[in-house]
Amino acid sequence: MTEGSAWSFADDRGRLVEAERRPSRVLAYVQAGATLWDHGVRPEGIFGSGHDGAEPDRAKTGTLPLDAVDYRGAGDDLGLDTLLRGGPDLVVAVSYGHGQLYGLDPDTAKHLEERVPVVVIDVGQARTLDRVADRFAELAGSLGGAPAPGAADDLRAARGRLRAAARAGGPRVVALSPASQDQAYVARPHMWPELRVLAELGVVLASPPEGAGVNWATVRWADAAALEPDVVLADVRSHAIPLDEIAAPDWGPTGGRVRTVPWNPEPLCSPQAHARFLGLVAQALEGAAGD
Repeated sequence: MTEGSAWSFADDRGRLVEAERRPSRVLAYVQAGATLWDHGVRPEGIFGSGHDGAEPDRAKTGTLPLDAVDYRGAGDDLGLDTLLRGGPDLVVAVSYGHGQLYGLDPDTAKHLEERVPVVVIDVGQARTLDRVADRFAELAGSLGGAPAPGAADDLRAARGRLRAAARAGGPRVVALSPASQDQAYVARPHMWPELRVLAELGVVLASPPEGAGVNWATVRWADAAALEPDVVLADVRSHAIPLDEIAAPDWGPTGGRVRTVPWNPEPLCSPQAHARFLGLVAQALEGAAGD
């Protein structure tokens, strides 16, 4: 903290972000805003990415009170004037590496940072989920937030339950995002921090064949079915086709006992959100082991 500044935070670009007083009108990327809310910090506004539309994606907003938080929009709607609506005194953005602000045009991001302090949290594949969660907790604490009572205990319990469920027969899990009636994007588990957590707890995660695609493999539904999942983590973001609307005749699991867990590949990085997700996966594994 330098002389004259009352608040500062070192972000994941290595920049010391400073303000004359602690920010109270935070504008955040939706993932960041929902995570901060779980720590008791209510953003005054949120914005989406190019995947999002005119309305906030409920798969990403967690328990945010959307009637009290201004959604600025996404994509081409995110001009500088729109972002500055409401007079934010801090912007919290996320990056998938290299410090670029996800969801914002680079030129818009540059001009935004000339007007308002910007904190960037790296949520990329090189980070562990625990590390990302710690960074959000540190930022929330600097803004006057605090962990929800009991959240850490709930997370420990959820981890223990999932570890026990993973030992019971080892059901196979596939994480995917429905792309069309012909194709699916199947996640490469080692590229996703939250999927790596599942693997560390003993969950058997099936991987798609090697080939094109760093984070996802684009496959036909027959190839997804050939991975023989007992549990499918299905992308429930608004731009993904709902899995129950896939009518591909060679998507065999839809006619069997496969269990589906809603999955947001842009997870909220709070203990309570993580505990909810692990609990859902544990429940599905327990059910699959009992089939």
